[in-house]
Amino acid sequence: MKTVGVIGLGNMGRGIAGALRRGDYTVLGYDAAPGVALALAAQEVLSARDSVAAIARDADVLLLSLPTSAVVEAVVLGAGGVLENAKPGSIVIDTTTADPDSTRRVAAALAERGIGFVDGPVSGGPKGAATATMTMVLGGSDSDIAAIEPILAVISAKRVHVGPVGAGHVTKLLNNLLTGVHLLVASEAVRTARAAGVDPEKLVEALNGGSGRNSATLTNYPTWIFNGKFDSGFTMKLMRKDVRLALGLLDQFDSVAPVAREAARVWAASEGSVADGEDFNRIVDFLDPA
Repeated sequence: MKTVGVIGLGNMGRGIAGALRRGDYTVLGYDAAPGVALALAAQEVLSARDSVAAIARDADVLLLSLPTSAVVEAVVLGAGGVLENAKPGSIVIDTTTADPDSTRRVAAALAERGIGFVDGPVSGGPKGAATATMTMVLGGSDSDIAAIEPILAVISAKRVHVGPVGAGHVTKLLNNLLTGVHLLVASEAVRTARAAGVDPEKLVEALNGGSGRNSATLTNYPTWIFNGKFDSGFTMKLMRKDVRLALGLLDQFDSVAPVAREAARVWAASEGSVADGEDFNRIVDFLDPA
């Protein structure tokens, strides 16, 4: 499996394509935005294709880097899509943070045509994609994951096989829910410290040496918030989507989760104040507009 087609060449997809190229794979690329694939082809990152059908016909493995389950379903199940054109024996890797039920439907449809499917959502952001230091959580059969392991090793630093198809997306949604909760609670701690006369940066330094540390204190505040950069590459729209999907999981299984549900309410309430295109760390502005 030496020819990999990347569908979706945004912040994550283009970084993954570059890592594959450095790993000596033949990389094909398609993006719905005109000119994106051609620009990367001009940089000799990949060979551009002008349709989903064309890339699906030519690839041994298709890697999806798309924003939502609805887009994944359109690309895979829609007219001229992956289902109609991919070769039996090929495998689809979906790195999208997606709805697990949708994932299982897509995988079942592909299986009827002899096409494998692995959900492999990623953590690490655009920098992790570009440097092949991402973490991937994988849902799929042992055989499919073994077949694509050489590819996964080229694009990621850590991989955890968490269960059958859909399990990767369940795990990623819960991961992102925790990320959202951590960021909200950390911002409350920072505001309280400031009000009490404690330097917020010193607070975070202290927290990171103790049991109160979390992803927000370890990464978000030092990397994107204190310096005012707010350039993580992950938008408010995507984070709100992920938290909403995670809330759906809680509802589906009648989970008792008052803290998570309140966090989901806050993220949803921010929609009227913090634009979709803003960095997701801007939630701290919603919580502390001063």
